[in-house]
Amino acid sequence: MKSISIENAVLNGKSTCVRIEGNRFARIGGAPSAADTVIDCRGKMAIVPPFYNAHNHAAMTLFRGYADDLELFRWLNDYIWPAEARLTEEDIYIGAKLAIVEMIKSGTVFFNDMYWKPMGTLRAARDMKVRAAVGLMSICGQDGELLPQCREDNEKLLDARKGLPERLIVNHDPHAIYTVDEKNLRRIADEADKWNLKIHIHVSETYKEYSDCRHAHNRMTPVEYLDSLGIIRRDTVLAHAVYLTKHDREIIAERGAVIAHMPISNMKLCSGTFNFADAVKAGCRVAIGTDGASSNNNLSMLDEMKFAALVAKMRSGDPTAGAAPEILRAATEVGASAFGFDAGVIAEGKLADALLIDLDQPCMVGDYSLVSNLVYSADPSVIDTAICDGEILMRGHAVPGEAEIVAAAREVCDKFRRDSGAR
Repeated sequence: MKSISIENAVLNGKSTCVRIEGNRFARIGGAPSAADTVIDCRGKMAIVPPFYNAHNHAAMTLFRGYADDLELFRWLNDYIWPAEARLTEEDIYIGAKLAIVEMIKSGTVFFNDMYWKPMGTLRAARDMKVRAAVGLMSICGQDGELLPQCREDNEKLLDARKGLPERLIVNHDPHAIYTVDEKNLRRIADEADKWNLKIHIHVSETYKEYSDCRHAHNRMTPVEYLDSLGIIRRDTVLAHAVYLTKHDREIIAERGAVIAHMPISNMKLCSGTFNFADAVKAGCRVAIGTDGASSNNNLSMLDEMKFAALVAKMRSGDPTAGAAPEILRAATEVGASAFGFDAGVIAEGKLADALLIDLDQPCMVGDYSLVSNLVYSADPSVIDTAICDGEILMRGHAVPGEAEIVAAAREVCDKFRRDSGAR
């Protein structure tokens, strides 16, 4: 069993020795001991939980900066969906690897992905040794039937599910209520029960979606409509959830579903501002995600935490809303637990996921509160080391193979630019 000894790391304000054996924290505290790998932090690095990105479209790194500054439905219909139709599974593998490098360098060790040709993303996550949830994506055609591409991809993913390591899971990912009809949503709820799958869906992202649903479904909101079909449950992740009524929040809290909050994407696409304070007050579990790199345009959970805190304050008019410890917990422990990982905290017996934070970086001084600095001032330069499932993914801010991954992604973008006349 491989072992890692992290010595003289700052944990809860004190210099501490942390021992990892296999993929678990074996001991917190005590004297240093022999290990396969020793990292001496010399009191200049803090050990903290890493980030768990609750909603992403990883391979959209290939569309970073493509078709910016457009209204959501025009952006999707006229630019993004036609462009995505040209992507091969190999393109998606390369784009997802680029995303994973970016996420590791900004402290993320898990992402929840919804995208085309999911086998490419699954292969990238497996090769890069991160945690991931990859989805059986469902979008229906005008005939109400699942698109052939979705059927084909989902069959492959279901077959692959049987041999996956525990750090990789498969979700049922119906895209949204405006792209998946009632018959298929009911089928997905049944299959999620039968196959023990989580459900991940965009919901109440825009006012148009909210208002169209109420018109089409007897005044029901998107959350009420999905609840009537059996979709809202403890194993459901609701992406965006910007437009929620008091009753919606009560349903989400009662069912134990998780909201994936993405303030930067919501602002860029003018989707609206999620009411973090009211959701938390209602008892909803709120995690944080980045969305894809074409609507953000980066995958830094550090940025996302800061904006989540600021939007919570602005929306509520209360400077105590979205306090730094609450936001950090949403990006770490809540995100991990939402997907069934016994992680997101530095504690004995927990899965060995961790970051080592360089406390000598200028943005980490003054050093009155590590938590506040992580939420409000940190950038990726502070993250020296990333560990996932007991494996060192990055050390000294260097990810193995990073240059080759960037070069391969640039080739895909160059090919795409020539073929599509990118805007």
